[in-house]
Amino acid sequence: MSKNPSHKNTIVALRRIEGQIRGVQKMVDDQRYCVDILNQLRSVVRAIGSVKKKIYKTHLEHCVTEALRGNSESDRRKKIDEVLDLLTKHEGS
Repeated sequence: MSKNPSHKNTIVALRRIEGQIRGVQKMVDDQRYCVDILNQLRSVVRAIGSVKKKIYKTHLEHCVTEALRGNSESDRRKKIDEVLDLLTKHEGS
């Protein structure tokens, strides 16, 4: 198999999330209203979900597609099992 794909396009989003987390920490330190903190945390979770979706998409388009097009039945089976495992582990998160 070839080299892993780049996820550099997610760096900006990850840095934004990092800033949001620091903002939540400040809100907690400042004893801000619980609902305000929870709303900010919901935004963080959505942003993380967006990054996860982009990485899943890249994985499917690059890693999984490459394995499925390859000649190795073993590689195809491993990749399918990997995707099923990921879906099970990340269900609802």
